[in-house]
Amino acid sequence: MKFSLVLATLNRTVEVQHFLQTLNTQTYRNFELIVIDQNPDERLLEFIQAYQNSFPILHLRSAKGLSLARNVGLQHISGDIVAFPDDDCAYPQDILEHVAHFFANHPEWNGLTGRSVDQQGKDSGRHGESPPERINRFNVWRRGISYTIFLRKSVVIEVGVFDESLGVGANTPWGSGEETDYLLRAINKGLYYDPAVTVTHPIKLTQTQLIQPNVSKDKSYSKTYSYAMGRGRVLRKHNIPLWFVIYDWGRPLVGVALSLLQGRLDRVESYWATFQGRVQGWLGWA
Repeated sequence: MKFSLVLATLNRTVEVQHFLQTLNTQTYRNFELIVIDQNPDERLLEFIQAYQNSFPILHLRSAKGLSLARNVGLQHISGDIVAFPDDDCAYPQDILEHVAHFFANHPEWNGLTGRSVDQQGKDSGRHGESPPERINRFNVWRRGISYTIFLRKSVVIEVGVFDESLGVGANTPWGSGEETDYLLRAINKGLYYDPAVTVTHPIKLTQTQLIQPNVSKDKSYSKTYSYAMGRGRVLRKHNIPLWFVIYDWGRPLVGVALSLLQGRLDRVESYWATFQGRVQGWLGWA
């Protein structure tokens, strides 16, 4: 069983190098890495060349856009299982072995998702303490972080490409939701969530390793709003029942209320941006 790992990357170097290091420690070695490089320069060449004799690496180029880049990579997959690691995540050394064992022993499942954790093993995504379970239209929103998704190639071929109007760099109002949209299109193929499958994200870097400019308040608000717009768009695209849509809108409103009571005005603005984005994304407003 061979893995095709489709990695889209932009504006990162140290993080990509670290991910390559974690791949080189894998106990399961039958995999290929497809790097879709959206950088305008050659910043990744040194790292890629350092590992080309350790495992197969295909280095491709694409314009900006996460969904666009992944679609470029999907044209070149040769593995039985396809995954979409982030360029700032890290794979535990036994994750591919764990996933290969799962698919080999469970032919009834065509997709597997796992849990995002930080360096201390604590949840860093949106799964919480969820038990193993089948993924459906209602729990997929908390079971499908892109870098924890593994799909049989047969599903990928049938579902097709990512929606390039969704996701980071899409040059649309919808800054997220591409992986949830993809899973919803595959929902009847048999998808399973297992919290024992973990991917580390993000990688903690010291200031000497990576210096990032301070993110402005306005930029942070805009990013939150854009991500929420994408979620709203996907809710509408897949005709999710209105009761669930209203529930989804209500969650950030509860956050607004609780943050006001706690005097956390920064959180109030974030929750309000989430509420506005989800509503307007669903309504189709830009």
